[in-house]
Amino acid sequence: MATRTPVPARIDIGISEKDREKIASGLSRLLADTFALYLKTHNFHWNVKGPMFQTLHVMFEAQYNELWLALDPIAERIRALGFPAPGTASEFAKLSSIAETQGVPDAKEMVRILVQGHEAVARTARKIFPAVDKASDEPSADLLTQRMQVHEKTAWMLRSLLEA
Repeated sequence: MATRTPVPARIDIGISEKDREKIASGLSRLLADTFALYLKTHNFHWNVKGPMFQTLHVMFEAQYNELWLALDPIAERIRALGFPAPGTASEFAKLSSIAETQGVPDAKEMVRILVQGHEAVARTARKIFPAVDKASDEPSADLLTQRMQVHEKTAWMLRSLLEA
C-alpha cells in the first residue's frame, strides 16, 4: 500500500500567498529581533552591577518577561499566514538586526544598548507596515502597532535614565 503525502490545506483568508509570504518574512525578522533583544535583556539582568543595581535588575526583568511573552503572538501570526516560524539560533542570527553584545558592559552602557535594541525592533516592525497595509492585514497591523508602542515606550523610559 502506497503512503500518501498529506496535501496542505489551502489558505483563503483574503490575502494572496505572495502578500502573506512578504508579511510572514517581515514578521520573521521581527520575531528574530524580539528574541535577540530578549536574550540581551535577560543577560543584562543577570550581570548588571553598580549603584543602580536594584532598579535596573528589576526593570530588566520586567522587560525580558514582556519580550518573552511577545514571541508567541508573533510566531503564531506567521503560522496563521501559512508559513513556518523561525525557531533556531542560526535562523535568528541570520534574520536579526540586533548584534550580540560581547563581554559585560557597565550599567549605563547596558541601558544605552537596550535603547538601541528597542529602537531597532520598532524600526523592524514599522518596515512591515507597507506590505500589511497593501494586503489589508488588520491582525498583523494590530500586532505591529502593539509591538511598536511597547518598544517606543520602553526606549523612552530607558533613555530617561541616561539624561542628566
